[in-house]
Amino acid sequence: MNPMNEVTTRVLPLISYMDRPEGWGRSQGREVYQRLLGFVEDHAGTVVFRVSMKDVKRVDISFASETIIELARRFRRTKGFCLVDLTDPDMIENIDAAGEKKEQPVLVWQGKNATLIGLQPSEGTREAFQFAMSRPQTRAAEFAAQRNLSIANASMKFKQLWEQGFLLRRESAADTGGVEFVYCPVG
Repeated sequence: MNPMNEVTTRVLPLISYMDRPEGWGRSQGREVYQRLLGFVEDHAGTVVFRVSMKDVKRVDISFASETIIELARRFRRTKGFCLVDLTDPDMIENIDAAGEKKEQPVLVWQGKNATLIGLQPSEGTREAFQFAMSRPQTRAAEFAAQRNLSIANASMKFKQLWEQGFLLRRESAADTGGVEFVYCPVG
């Protein structure tokens, strides 16, 4: 999925950075985090990293917290991290708990469908998040028009979602000649 023209997406196979297919504990998580960080820094132009869980057998909450969740938190507002090739309910539950604890949302993609785990949007931003997830990209003005809100109100909701790591954004030229932001799902 490449909703924003200049967004580059890269698959990051987690198993390639692990010593074994099970991820346990904070110390192993910190070691793997450093390897993952090197990969992300070596690909500075990449905006979205699709972390593939293929061949990873298990991860505990501590390992997930120190690797995937910490990467997403560190690069919040500049890069997006989502999960692919993940169907194991126990791993999803552990990553969800790690994301909740560190207040970091993470999308788990299965084909064209995504499930949000970790931090959930507030009641005030939930509808804006669902609106953004239903399209490849959106502007606050589109949401405002459909929901009969002021553009300022809609813009505030999208900005909050971006700041918390729910959405990505980029600047775009507005029809009026100014700058407006375009928002899209992480994926």
